[in-house]
Amino acid sequence: MSRSKKKTPIHGMTTAASEAQDKVLWHRAYRRGERQRVRLDSDPLPGDENEYSSTWKMDKDGKVYIPDDPALMRK
Repeated sequence: MSRSKKKTPIHGMTTAASEAQDKVLWHRAYRRGERQRVRLDSDPLPGDENEYSSTWKMDKDGKVYIPDDPALMRK
């Protein structure tokens, strides 16, 4: 694996290592909101996911394409 390289040059916008904690909090809020919505409203269709969070509120602020930077292409 010492010679492995990434296939696509897509990276996070900031230096945050992971968004795992942000995703945990987002899913918790989404599930809680859906449970409340189903309890109050008998609509079987799920609500809008973007109502609870945005990728721009998370640590990495989305992703960006950085072409031809050999230092970033190493795993």
